[in-house]
Amino acid sequence: MIELLSPAGDKERLFFAFLYGADAVYLGGRNFGLRANATNFSNEEIEECVKYAHSMNKKVYVTVNIVFHNDDLIGLEDYLKFLSKIKVDAIIVSDPVVIEIIKEKDIDLIVHLSTQASTLNSRAVKYFLEEGVTRIVLAREASRENIVRIKEETNAELECFIQGAMCTSFSGRCVLSNYCTNRDSNRGGCAQVCRWSFKTSSEERFEMMPKDLNMTKELASLIDDGVNSFKIEGRMRSIYYIATVLYIYRKILDKISTKTLDDEYINYATNIINRVANRESVSQFYNSLPGVNEQYYNGRKEESNQDFLGLVKNYNSGYITLEVRNYFKKGDTVQIFGPNMGEIEFTIDEILDSDGETIVVCNHPKDIVKIKCPYKCEENSMMRTKVFDILNKM
Repeated sequence: MIELLSPAGDKERLFFAFLYGADAVYLGGRNFGLRANATNFSNEEIEECVKYAHSMNKKVYVTVNIVFHNDDLIGLEDYLKFLSKIKVDAIIVSDPVVIEIIKEKDIDLIVHLSTQASTLNSRAVKYFLEEGVTRIVLAREASRENIVRIKEETNAELECFIQGAMCTSFSGRCVLSNYCTNRDSNRGGCAQVCRWSFKTSSEERFEMMPKDLNMTKELASLIDDGVNSFKIEGRMRSIYYIATVLYIYRKILDKISTKTLDDEYINYATNIINRVANRESVSQFYNSLPGVNEQYYNGRKEESNQDFLGLVKNYNSGYITLEVRNYFKKGDTVQIFGPNMGEIEFTIDEILDSDGETIVVCNHPKDIVKIKCPYKCEENSMMRTKVFDILNKM
């Protein structure tokens, strides 16, 4: 079975990840993880999330993947014992010291090797398997040739990123953040310096930002390569991003299994994902080394859109109750999608406020309104601006 693995930056994102098709999530505690600026989880919250996931036959992986300095080791053993006690499904590590502590103290934890370890060859994979690691999260620079050879020579359980931001540095081994801002990206403090615009001595500006990773066109090939888990990047992304990306990738996996995937749907999926991510996305290293078409140099546009119009709270007697997120008005054509309902489209011809009074514009986030809708919509489905025509063969 292929695993679809989602980020979870907080409990709300975890809920929507599972709702929209994730088989597992990865998350970080308040320490020892590489997303220090995310909300992250207290120990009590991690335990709560593990129980919630297991009640639905889902999994939770916890990141313990910083590059440890001596001071960072304080409290690590107790934290690992806690994660073992609450039965997390695995931890994700990059520093061998974590593996050594687990073995020395006989702590019952399954260990996955982080992409931060930059693993790209079968000898490195064999080494970590012998050390007790059960899954390898390959470097994002892995080509198809790398993946196939590693699988053939090791038969290791492999996890690959299929969607999200890329690092200008090699699988996150970056010193720019520390140099420019005194925030160590390898200990969770990345300032995303590679997204900055730099000025040369001649006052010209340049950038060194890679486009996002997008493997919608390569999912079937990755399955053939023997990849076991498909990973989405983005613990700090919105619930709308998580829901949209998971919805699309789950659809693609379903279509692959039923042999109904075609170029028309792949193109549609790519357009939707590029729109929700606010920047272009490509397959990066998979087929060949990235070139000029896989990188932004000058003049990129990364403007946040307002496509996410609202969250459906319920449906009753021909009306949806909606929690407003962005501006819309009577007469707009909108789309709604949900994990179990497909996608629908209609033109808004009636809006009622919380007092039942007719209004024509919604422009206050978190307001609760009712919208007349000709289709039944499920709770926690999402309403968005119509940008692309919905395909008939969902």
